[in-house]
Amino acid sequence: MQLEESLLIGLEWMFKLIISTLHESKLINYWVPSKARDFIMKKSMFSITVGANDFLNNYLLPVLSIGARVSQSPDAFVDDMINHFRAQLTRLYQLDARKFVIGNVGPIGCIPYQKTINQLNQDQCVDLPNKLALQYNARLKDLLAELNDNLPGSTFVLANVYDMVLELIKNYQKYGFTTSSRACCGNGGQFAGIIPCGPTSSMCSDRTKHVFWDPYHPSEAANVILAKQLIDGDTRYISPMNLRQLRDH
Repeated sequence: MQLEESLLIGLEWMFKLIISTLHESKLINYWVPSKARDFIMKKSMFSITVGANDFLNNYLLPVLSIGARVSQSPDAFVDDMINHFRAQLTRLYQLDARKFVIGNVGPIGCIPYQKTINQLNQDQCVDLPNKLALQYNARLKDLLAELNDNLPGSTFVLANVYDMVLELIKNYQKYGFTTSSRACCGNGGQFAGIIPCGPTSSMCSDRTKHVFWDPYHPSEAANVILAKQLIDGDTRYISPMNLRQLRDH
């Protein structure tokens, strides 16, 4: 099993897009020698959130992943993820990217999919996925500090997705939601968390009242709250600066 497939494929696609953009900027530079390059280096923000699918669709995949978990410890799996990510972020830096916003892995043990397949109550979460997420997140924080120190002129900002989403899940009523357990769009089990959202899926009557849109992803209403924290929030959720500060940095 290729344990890093989802992380690597996603980033490779992004690199192709960036290289294409940089190629176009070089054509622009023929006419405007400095402005295009300065804009890319000083103004662009590269937002990357990876890792959840590497756990959910690989290491934690029911039945199919049992062999992988026997052959590779959680420490080794997280090491592989961090080492690949370090190489890819360094590659982005070498392509003149300078401002990075990196999201950590959310509380994947609390999503409707995990609650449904593990037959939990609405206020419960699965321990193993959350422990893996926290283990990865701790290593990711160290990685970004390392890159900030070792890549001159770079700024790596950590978006604390785990704590932001967990806050919505635990205190959903405070934010105007009626449930943080049941998917708005999905099928199967107590929390509509087995079959992903599709044309034949059951649909909730008011998507703005659900923290989760489908078995895996936050709803638009939840994402609006998360975005506001990233743009103007404090260091609990985004550090060492928020997006507005990074824009002017």
